[in-house]
Amino acid sequence: MSAVRVVTRASAALAVTGASVTVFAPAAPAAPAAAKDGRVAFTISDPRITESSGLAASSLHQGTVYTHNDSGGVPQIFALGPDGRVQAVLTVAGAGARDWEAIALGRDGRGRPAIFVADIGDNLGGAWPYVTVYRIPEPARLRSQTLHATAFRLKYQDGPRNAETLMINPRTNRLYLASKITNLAGGKIYEAPARLRTGGFNVMRKVGDAPAIATDGAFSPDGRTCVIRTYFGARLYSVRPDGRPGESLKSIGLPAQVQGESVTYTTDGGSLLVGSEGRKQPVYRVPLPEEARPSPSASSKNASPAGNAEEGHRDATNTRMGLFLALAIAGAAGYGLVRRRR
Repeated sequence: MSAVRVVTRASAALAVTGASVTVFAPAAPAAPAAAKDGRVAFTISDPRITESSGLAASSLHQGTVYTHNDSGGVPQIFALGPDGRVQAVLTVAGAGARDWEAIALGRDGRGRPAIFVADIGDNLGGAWPYVTVYRIPEPARLRSQTLHATAFRLKYQDGPRNAETLMINPRTNRLYLASKITNLAGGKIYEAPARLRTGGFNVMRKVGDAPAIATDGAFSPDGRTCVIRTYFGARLYSVRPDGRPGESLKSIGLPAQVQGESVTYTTDGGSLLVGSEGRKQPVYRVPLPEEARPSPSASSKNASPAGNAEEGHRDATNTRMGLFLALAIAGAAGYGLVRRRR
């Protein structure tokens, strides 16, 4: 469970003391009504989901969004349909659920669709010497089942810290975490090694800055932008040619929520889905600004991950070979024609 509880941007008052943030809020908040800066996409009403702490929209199963509870429960991922109802429950074998904070979609070592869930929370701000990200295959058919996890242990280059944000670049399949700083000084973005290993530790290295109190983040489906949210709003970033989050582009207003902890892009890349912990919480669809939406040409160009560059090279090579053969045939035919004329 997260250390900081927030009700709404309007009613929450922040008091900063030393290196901590205390948030005062009414004890029994009502679920927020539809907001002017977004509309309700669906409501998570299943009684098993009380602390939805991450969202990830599936491109394999159109309309499906994955979520999970925060901490202290069974290691399970819930597949939600467009109406918010649970389509399937994926039990993650070989995984603990100490403090699950985020979920993202990527690929396994053979390029197959995979689900990553991040046990990266640390409410004591450095009590855990390492954190863990679990990977399971994304099932081709949605049904309740148990899937064995591959575990990757992560250590920060500059020491343990609390985090709630996991992002995976769809082009490079590289993992990024954003630390959650509660003194309003801002967090940091950390990059995992290009290839995660199951033995030993994977060292996370600082590559950028993150907003203070970052609670989740995601890359866009085309890999052009990424977003990191907080309890109060979100910030949109460009993505550099090397795949890392780049410069800050603009802030995005989010609907007031009981405890806004999750964000993902819709599969078309045109909107964000944002959710909250708590019972029977709505998930809002927030349209992205025009400049952040993918163009049809960009979408088609970016449909394949960067790993397919070799395939593009083969295509170009095949084209050149075809052109060479065509010229050779044309040359041979011309030479034969000249000889006949002699």
